[in-house]
Amino acid sequence: MRLTFLGTGGSFGTPMIGCQCAVCRSNNPKDHRLRSSALVESDTTRLLIDCGPDFRQQALNMPFRKIDGVLLTHSHYDHVGGIDDLRPFCKFGDIDIYADRITAANLKRAIPYCFDKEKYPGVPNINLIVIEPHKPLRIGDIDIMPVEVMHDKLPILGYRFGRMAYITDMKTIGDGELAYLDGVEVLVVNALRFERPHHSHQLVDDAICFARRIGARHTYFMHSCHHIGLHDEVCHLLPEGFEMAYDGQVIDI
Repeated sequence: MRLTFLGTGGSFGTPMIGCQCAVCRSNNPKDHRLRSSALVESDTTRLLIDCGPDFRQQALNMPFRKIDGVLLTHSHYDHVGGIDDLRPFCKFGDIDIYADRITAANLKRAIPYCFDKEKYPGVPNINLIVIEPHKPLRIGDIDIMPVEVMHDKLPILGYRFGRMAYITDMKTIGDGELAYLDGVEVLVVNALRFERPHHSHQLVDDAICFARRIGARHTYFMHSCHHIGLHDEVCHLLPEGFEMAYDGQVIDI
């Protein structure tokens, strides 16, 4: 399997509108970060993790093929704001979206026209499937273990795929969840910036401690805002086994 980073930015994306900092003015493509999303693919199965407001732009840069499932982490707009842009993929059949109960309920309130009994013509054909932490699922030939982390006081989902785990927007994690991450070698995790604590997101040092706590061999940081600094300079500062992910990067999992 492989994972493609479609977006590695925070809720504003980078460059941020109206900002003239060095990161937002950078000409390095690795400093241009769309809202966080990723593709997990085997030879026969294709899964999308989150579908934020930049999905249309992200989809234009990837092959147009069937999406076998969309795994949502939570219902904040920067993670679900592109669901309507899944419409072209309905050419291949209905779209199966997997979400926990909170996210599913919020989606029905946020985009009710996609779930009405008498749907507005042209809306994406969505099958909303409620999942729970610790109850494994299999989509195509990919096995998935949902895990629960805390986004401030909101429980959200991370996902484990074999030896890789993808966790975004985490602030804390319960001790009981660590067993579900035992043996993870490749970790994708949020790291917002270096300084100024955030009420609902890890900083870089938090993310390093978490990766070491679960014993990951290699960690990729994502959901990073412009305050984290220039991509190449940040990678130079990080310990061995850690790096900033960038949009378009492909890793084997």
